Amino acid sequence: MSDKPVLFLLPGLMCDEAVWLHQEQILSPYAQVIIPVFRGFDSLVQMAKYVLEKAPERFSVAGHSMGGRVAWELMELAGNRIDKFAVLDTGVHPVKPDEPAKRQVLLDKAQSDGLQAVADSWILPMVHPDRHQDKDLIGAINAMIMRNSVDDFLGQMQALLNRKDQTENLGLISQEVLLIAGEADSHSSPDQHKFMAERINRSHLEVVKDAGHMVTMEKPEEVSTILLRWFIKNEQ
Repeated sequence: MSDKPVLFLLPGLMCDEAVWLHQEQILSPYAQVIIPVFRGFDSLVQMAKYVLEKAPERFSVAGHSMGGRVAWELMELAGNRIDKFAVLDTGVHPVKPDEPAKRQVLLDKAQSDGLQAVADSWILPMVHPDRHQDKDLIGAINAMIMRNSVDDFLGQMQALLNRKDQTENLGLISQEVLLIAGEADSHSSPDQHKFMAERINRSHLEVVKDAGHMVTMEKPEEVSTILLRWFIKNEQ
């Protein structure tokens, strides 16, 4: 059994270990990195409980996108067990009035045309415009999406549509919270992260230039550097 501290890296919607590939490589010398995959779940709370089943008494967590939503649930369920806490390209707000209809478009597309049709319409808006011709990046994201099933997609979308408003819980967090956002993230904007940072007692916000929502894959070196500095802070 490793004597390194445990760090959970939580992937987002339709994502898996690949979304954290570079960060896992950089952080593994300092942490026992665990990347749970949330296929087969339809509840953020159940995703959080799945993480807790794997967790030791003390652990740290970083969550991206939907994984950030799971991280907030973990903080609510077991915040007294969390050492270091970070979220990337995520939010705390409840479901917006127009959100179910927008998500339903993707759900209908998945059921009628398959996941490739979802990937074709979903990937480009999630990355910085300058990366739209980056075949390696787009291909890696596409392959990650296609490792899921339509049922996986439906379940995770259901989880997001049943999420709670976590805004009031931000002021209860005692840990210093690291927030990371892609500068051009149109899904979870830097302003959305500033909103969260202002309501957390101790927070630090990093905005990554020339990146969209898939910041860990678009700017892997920059994000890994930020997370490594965060994780080893006060450890040496």
